[in-house]
Amino acid sequence: MSHCQATRLSDRGVLRVRGADARKFLQGVITNNLDKVEQGAAVHAGLLSPQGKILFDFFVVPHGGDILIEAAKDTLGELAKRLGFYRLRAQVEIAEAPEYDVAAVWDGTPTLPEEAIAFADPRLRALGMRILLPESAAIGRLACAEASESAYHARRILLGVPEGGRDYALGDTFPHEALFDQLNGVDFKKGCFVGQEVVSRMEHRGTTRKRVVPVEGDGPLLSGAEVKAGDLPLGTIGSVTGTRGLALLRLDRAADAASKGTALTAGDATITLSLPAFAGFEMPAA
Repeated sequence: MSHCQATRLSDRGVLRVRGADARKFLQGVITNNLDKVEQGAAVHAGLLSPQGKILFDFFVVPHGGDILIEAAKDTLGELAKRLGFYRLRAQVEIAEAPEYDVAAVWDGTPTLPEEAIAFADPRLRALGMRILLPESAAIGRLACAEASESAYHARRILLGVPEGGRDYALGDTFPHEALFDQLNGVDFKKGCFVGQEVVSRMEHRGTTRKRVVPVEGDGPLLSGAEVKAGDLPLGTIGSVTGTRGLALLRLDRAADAASKGTALTAGDATITLSLPAFAGFEMPAA
């Protein structure tokens, strides 16, 4: 058995987009550039509101003549409906693809069953691979040690990679706040997409005040706990694994607190912030 680890992600599902205009249609609405995606590769992208906030985040992978979208399972119906708003006269069919299960693999290379679709996680190499498995395929056929979903999310948290619905609220978060600009989720040169003007303005003006960042407490952290500097709210804890977590925070307020020597707290824990290894933005001094 390989030293790789694998887990089935029960909360993820797949949409299929097919038709003569499928690629052109998606290219005009999502945040990333499908022109740089070939067979066997994927992009991380989002569908935004006209105001530039993330409604859905997902992976897009071409497969044969179709394009598959891997997203949170409980959003697939709404995502298909929202994409349908923009279809107009395009020759496109959008439907759920329940014949696929979604798995994550890391720390090695799996054995792929026939008809499985594998791609490197386009956000960060250290996250490993995503695999769209035929529903009938047992995860044991990947020849990896079977891990829990919580083990995958612990790895993601420690690497500093946020996920929509867990670490930021869909419908109320800008791509920069969710680190799309840091994790290959948006192409600023591709041209138009829904919400593009707002996102481009934030990029060129450098006006992002909030970011999802890793945090560590002196005790266990609770998802949903408010982060404060004294009585001043900074944001909220998202995903957690023990004393480590991710939090969407006002970094300007964190910087002000650091300059005054004011401790940051989340519930009963005192927390410190850190900068992900991939980040290109600055963290307030401790």
